[in-house]
Amino acid sequence: MPICSDVFRVPPGYNAPQQVHITQGDHVGKGVIVSWVTPDEPGSSRMLYWSKNSQLKNTAEGIVLTYKYVNYTSGDIHHCTIDNLELNTELWFSTPLFDTKYFYEVGIGNTTRKFWFRTPPNVGPDVPSTFGVIGDLGQTQDSNRTLAHYELNTLKGQTVLFVVDLSYANDYSFHDNTRWDTWERFLERNAAYQPWIWTAGNHELDFAPELGESEPFKPYRSRFHVRYKASISSSPLWYSIKRASAHIIVLSSYSAFGKSTPQYKWLRKELPKVNREETLWLVLVHCPLYSSYVDHYTEGESMRVVYESWFVEYKVDVVFSGHVHAYERSERISNIAYNIVNGICTPKSDQSAPVYVTIGDGGNLKRTGDRACLLNIDYWSVLLADVFFFFIFYFFLFWWSCSMIEPQPSYSAYREASFGHGIFDIKKRSHAFFSWHRNQDGYDVEADCIWLHNRYWNSSSPGEASRSRNKCSISEEEVSQSQISSYS
Repeated sequence: MPICSDVFRVPPGYNAPQQVHITQGDHVGKGVIVSWVTPDEPGSSRMLYWSKNSQLKNTAEGIVLTYKYVNYTSGDIHHCTIDNLELNTELWFSTPLFDTKYFYEVGIGNTTRKFWFRTPPNVGPDVPSTFGVIGDLGQTQDSNRTLAHYELNTLKGQTVLFVVDLSYANDYSFHDNTRWDTWERFLERNAAYQPWIWTAGNHELDFAPELGESEPFKPYRSRFHVRYKASISSSPLWYSIKRASAHIIVLSSYSAFGKSTPQYKWLRKELPKVNREETLWLVLVHCPLYSSYVDHYTEGESMRVVYESWFVEYKVDVVFSGHVHAYERSERISNIAYNIVNGICTPKSDQSAPVYVTIGDGGNLKRTGDRACLLNIDYWSVLLADVFFFFIFYFFLFWWSCSMIEPQPSYSAYREASFGHGIFDIKKRSHAFFSWHRNQDGYDVEADCIWLHNRYWNSSSPGEASRSRNKCSISEEEVSQSQISSYS
């Protein structure tokens, strides 16, 4: 989108906080990290917060930092953690309520802005929880449609699982970091009100020694803080959290993950610690372990070789990935008998394996360069010169990124190159509902969906119910039957 687009607008007022977003601030959901940027001067890192039913305003003090990247200097980036929030333990027909509402105010001392969020219920196996799933969002017109489509979805996600890539600032000249600022302002309308769980990918690396930038993930780590130490991790690039009935594990495809690496050692200890009596199990990782698209085909193979046997051993329920700018859902399969992918060594059905969902269809196309405001004469001066190149280059790029391996592999249950988002709706310990929503459809239309049986609680279940293209309306009561194998 042009840099002067309304969704990138700067809030009015001197030193008004902008780019406000929140993420979980501890391991179990009783904390929140609030982040914001002040553009004119550091100002105060102090914030006020109070529950809906309280007259008492609490204060919390955060930290402030800046970073430089090539010829860009960031605004003052604030990160403030608030702990020991109230989790709603009240029951409504035996269901914990997701409804402890907190207000918070940032920008103390200058222009202040007020937002709100809701805390999750206590962690437990039968606590329902709904997650939005978005990947590879970027900042195009399609990105805006995806976010709007998610916001208007009547299923109402309470937390976003973001499987990267984020701003795509590195696709602009000199990794133009002003595009981090525009992207975070674009996101604020949602990310200031519900937690986004971050995962880093290749577009967050920003490793550019030719530009004098040799510190990987510098902008990402400066702008997005997570409480990784709460899960005994040594890096914010891999960590875990519990939220309601989910145990979420975030991995980094672009950090070392082989034997003897910190990420490997951490995951080896993390997996056995997960209490399946208490939480379901999700894994977020950027590069897909299984994908039948030409673009990025088998790029996740090395990570699959290292970690897939663990996913099967510990009965991971579902793995969400991005990277490929399209949608795909796999069957429950594994390839743990082999360490290569070729025409002979093919994945086999495995009911102890996760479902792999590729959902890097947030809206970004692999585009370079900036598109200025239509009133900017520089835009018009290059438009005619660009038009021929634009159509040829992007036609090829779109064809390449959306091309699929043919025939469709048996492990691929459904695939489509359309923009959209996902909803992962955990109902109870036994099953959850995942649906994929295309931007071109109505807000309630499910282009693909599946009822997922928890691998721990339903390990003997032979199969799961799935539908595609507007045929997803299978009732929870139908799925609750113990011997569902398939639906025609």
